[in-house]
Amino acid sequence: MNEIKQVKGTGVPLLLDDIDTDRIIPARFLRCVTFDGLGEHAFEDDREQDPKHPFNNARYQSGSVLVAGRNFGCGSSREHAPQSLMRWGINAIIAQSFAEIFFGNCTALGVPTVTASAEATEKLCKMIEADPQLEIEVDLEKMQVTAGDFSCPVETVASSRDALLSGQWDFLSLLLENKPAIQQTADSLPYMKQFA
Repeated sequence: MNEIKQVKGTGVPLLLDDIDTDRIIPARFLRCVTFDGLGEHAFEDDREQDPKHPFNNARYQSGSVLVAGRNFGCGSSREHAPQSLMRWGINAIIAQSFAEIFFGNCTALGVPTVTASAEATEKLCKMIEADPQLEIEVDLEKMQVTAGDFSCPVETVASSRDALLSGQWDFLSLLLENKPAIQQTADSLPYMKQFA
């Protein structure tokens, strides 16, 4: 199983409140059969309306830690939103708060989502803007974020943290790990034998 204890990478500053899932991935991209290719459409409408959007900015193209404001991922419960961010290259999100379903979808993808104070997110964004190559570390064991000589405490839901630290966020791996027990149960069910 894939245990996630720390995520390190450069940052993307997006300190706005109430960014909903329709802004993260516009509805017209929900018709896809797979999630492949969604990354290139992350924030597409926002990026068209604002050429200076961080996802358009060459300075942040290698960023993998997104720093956002309050209520990030609100709106509809589409899984496409965290899928598009992950496929764009985001491996962790630090925000002042998250919408609950978006938060759960991120955990199910192995993307840690942690909350920090308004002061801390503002400081991080300023540091990223000043030095886009600054490495940010999200440490789920210590429950802190570190960037250069700055560090701050972060919070997350205990069950999400436990799942990421233990690798149990990855439901497919859990299923495959238990294949013998699943097969034994299937063999014991009379109605399953007719499909063999």
